[in-house]
Amino acid sequence: MKGNIGVTSDNIFPIIKKFLYSDHEIFLRELVSNAVDATQKLKTLASVGEFKGELGDLTVRVSVDKKKKTITVADRGIGMTADEIEKYINQIAFSGAEEFLDKYKDDANAIIGHFGLGFYSAFMVSKEVEIQTLSYKEGSKAARWICDGNPEYQLDEMDKPDRGTSIVLHIDDDNKDFLEESKISELLTKYCKFLPVSIAFGKKKEWKDGKDVETDEDNIINDTTPAWTRKPSDLKEEDYTKFYRDLYPMGEDPLFWIHLNVDYPFNLTGILYFPKVKNNIELQRNKIQLYCNQVFVTDAVEGIVPDFLTLLHGVIDSPDIPLNVSRSYLQSDSNVKKISSHITKKVADRLQEIFKNDRTQFEEKWDNLRLFIIYGMLTDEKFYERAEKFALLKNTEKKCFTFDEYKELIKDNQTDKEGSLIYLYANDAESQHSYIEAARNKGYDVLLMDGQLDIHWVSQLEQKFDKSRFVRVDSDIIERLIRKADDPKHALTETQKNALASLFETQLPSIEKMEFSISLEQMAPDGQPLVVTQNEFMRRMKEMSAMQGNGMMNFYGELPDNYTLAVNTAHPLIEKLLQEEEKACAEKIAPVEAEIKTLDERIEAIRAGQKGKKDEEIPQTEKEELSGLEKQQTEAKQKVKDIIAQFASTQPSVRQLIDLALLSTNLLKGEALSRFVKRSVDIML
Repeated sequence: MKGNIGVTSDNIFPIIKKFLYSDHEIFLRELVSNAVDATQKLKTLASVGEFKGELGDLTVRVSVDKKKKTITVADRGIGMTADEIEKYINQIAFSGAEEFLDKYKDDANAIIGHFGLGFYSAFMVSKEVEIQTLSYKEGSKAARWICDGNPEYQLDEMDKPDRGTSIVLHIDDDNKDFLEESKISELLTKYCKFLPVSIAFGKKKEWKDGKDVETDEDNIINDTTPAWTRKPSDLKEEDYTKFYRDLYPMGEDPLFWIHLNVDYPFNLTGILYFPKVKNNIELQRNKIQLYCNQVFVTDAVEGIVPDFLTLLHGVIDSPDIPLNVSRSYLQSDSNVKKISSHITKKVADRLQEIFKNDRTQFEEKWDNLRLFIIYGMLTDEKFYERAEKFALLKNTEKKCFTFDEYKELIKDNQTDKEGSLIYLYANDAESQHSYIEAARNKGYDVLLMDGQLDIHWVSQLEQKFDKSRFVRVDSDIIERLIRKADDPKHALTETQKNALASLFETQLPSIEKMEFSISLEQMAPDGQPLVVTQNEFMRRMKEMSAMQGNGMMNFYGELPDNYTLAVNTAHPLIEKLLQEEEKACAEKIAPVEAEIKTLDERIEAIRAGQKGKKDEEIPQTEKEELSGLEKQQTEAKQKVKDIIAQFASTQPSVRQLIDLALLSTNLLKGEALSRFVKRSVDIML
């Protein structure tokens, strides 16, 4: 018998072949899944007494015949009658083919829920598809259906001794790679590894006489009862770790896991593992495998679980997650949101349970957990609310504290004059060692925030914590990190301040993409003579810009790094240097200072006379005189600066002090470092 497939356009097959599925390889998944479905249906019918025959061997068999260029998927399931072929194969389950063609020809992946199209994926790789089938029903006649990718088909009776269905694909020339055994084996392992019915692909081989020889034993490629389908009470710790190794043969053992088993208000099973995650979020993604009734769907599960949970590894299986025909794209609906929320809650509950029952173990694993937990707190408000109870702050002495514990620890000593609680932190314990020590000597505690996302976490915690600020230990001098009182007044005169600033300002290094400025600070005499600091706000903005890569934050990324060189005016070396400068430069500077004083007095007198006058009321000659005086004033001040710069250039101690400060923050490199080493040797001679 000849007939036409029930569609209203001849364009249906080209669309199926080219656009319906994102990956041609899934044809094998669809056909094997259909064979498993047919087998499962027969088992169900037998269990309720509607099929009274012998079930026998229910293995689904996949075979390749390279000479005939065919792939066959054969099952011993319920099979089909000719009428059922007419119903299920010839009438494609579209609400209307014309509507489908018009609506989805450019976006076929948008079709949702038409799983009945799975069989037609065969035409993506075949020039002809053949169905050989015999229904389980008594008195049924076997039928053969053949179609070459056009709406016309041939349906005839045939001889077939055994029930079930064989799908024979005559592979076209463009897809000959699917005739390689290695390729089919790879796809079966990828998509069918955990199907609930045994899948055989050829026979097992063993090494004999220098070559692989087939045995009589079926090569079963799947585990029909994977760990997630079993009851947690039936599993031991070694079962979970073995399953993890089956999923990720090259991975380290996981920290711990969560067994999901939900049947209301949706169906969800699975096992989620916490891997050892330290850095680089992107490398960790796409390790959760999504299954639908044990059929592999995808390992891109961003639509099902919150973004931060994609760092977990393992398996999720749910028939309630809506997918389109290719079973590779999620439909946004309430079930997905419920499942996502449930998984988030289960993960948080499990972390809370471990923290509560074995805090020591939790703290030992914190370095591997922290990136995952912080990512969750940053991106999911509900997870943040739960994680507040078990998230830890770790200090530079490697002690861990909950948020409340740490607040209690520092509140007495680290509250500033405005009543704000100051959380000091470092992001590199080695390069910031001198700053950490200075803070400890003050009785302060310093957190270590050296993780990939900590710069964002710091900003979040500042918003969440009441009247609190996070300040990096190198963002200011120790006396001002936590301001307990107003800054002390300098004992220096204006002339001394200007001289001291010029001494160091004129000798600052020129480093690409870095800018330095000088500040004079009244610090402890036994502190460092010079300290490099970096403004907290600008540094944070630049670090966030570097992480984001583009967008509005990119503006900050283009700016140079700004550092302040804080000169300790109370340090003996600085006092000595200032005395030497005054002694060496006084004679040269005195007449210039006198000239500056005269200019200052004249400029002040002119400005006093102009006070309250409009611009047009001031004579032009007076304006020109003032402009000339100001120019002379600038030139005179530059003369003083040049005199001091000349003195500074003859004092190795000036550059030595600057380089020591840069060295302590790992900013002294290359040629400048070599010069510093040579100068250090020369000073000691």
